[in-house]
Amino acid sequence: MRGITNIGVRLRPFALIAILLILWEIAARRQSAHLLPGPWGVVHGIADLAQHGLLVKYIVASLFRVTWGFLLAAILAIPLGLTIGWYRRAEMALNPILQVLRPISPLAWIPIAILWFGVGDLAAIFLIFLGSFLPLLLTAINAARSVPAVYVNAGRNFGLGPVRLVYQVFYPAVVPQLIVGLRITLGVAWLVVVAAEMIAVNSGLGFLIIDARNAGNRYDLVVAGMVIIGVIGLLLDMGMRSLEKVRSFRWGYSED
Repeated sequence: MRGITNIGVRLRPFALIAILLILWEIAARRQSAHLLPGPWGVVHGIADLAQHGLLVKYIVASLFRVTWGFLLAAILAIPLGLTIGWYRRAEMALNPILQVLRPISPLAWIPIAILWFGVGDLAAIFLIFLGSFLPLLLTAINAARSVPAVYVNAGRNFGLGPVRLVYQVFYPAVVPQLIVGLRITLGVAWLVVVAAEMIAVNSGLGFLIIDARNAGNRYDLVVAGMVIIGVIGLLLDMGMRSLEKVRSFRWGYSED
């Protein structure tokens, strides 16, 4: 009986997707202007992209920009944020500047990015870097601040030097929060790349959407691009969530 219940629970998402697809098809058939393509129209659009060699090209272009922008932000923001969070005076000095920069949308930097780097990969990578840097920096600062003092004091009582204290006490304590921050920020980076590609580059999934709209109102390709973006975003999130299952990080999460 429990096995049947577990199967039913696992099938619920697929049943919901099937219902949504049916409703989508009904809505597409009932519209008078036929602006919204149905599911099969979107499938044909994706097949058309694959046939012309554009599907893989655009996906790879978007992932390339996200990878470099996100990794550069993580490499710089996490160590800097942990250092600032560790030294309270540094946090007090820099916090006003961070709070001023934090509300500025990365998309507001598009004119400056194009001015500095032109229309191309560097402009998009720069925008993704900006969109990822501050969230990761603030996550690292909060993670460092939340390390209980008893952990640090216990490490010192056991005779750990500064280097061993950092790697054996400090970093393990902040890793769970950093993983959550990385997961959320990766989603932000994926959003930024799509928006940046509509303006600052001439390839990628964001460019596909705006180009399909301008080149003959190919709304099947517009929706196809949206579906591909959603699926890849889901896969990226699943990849980041898999880090939470790593045995060495498992202590930081509930077993429920």
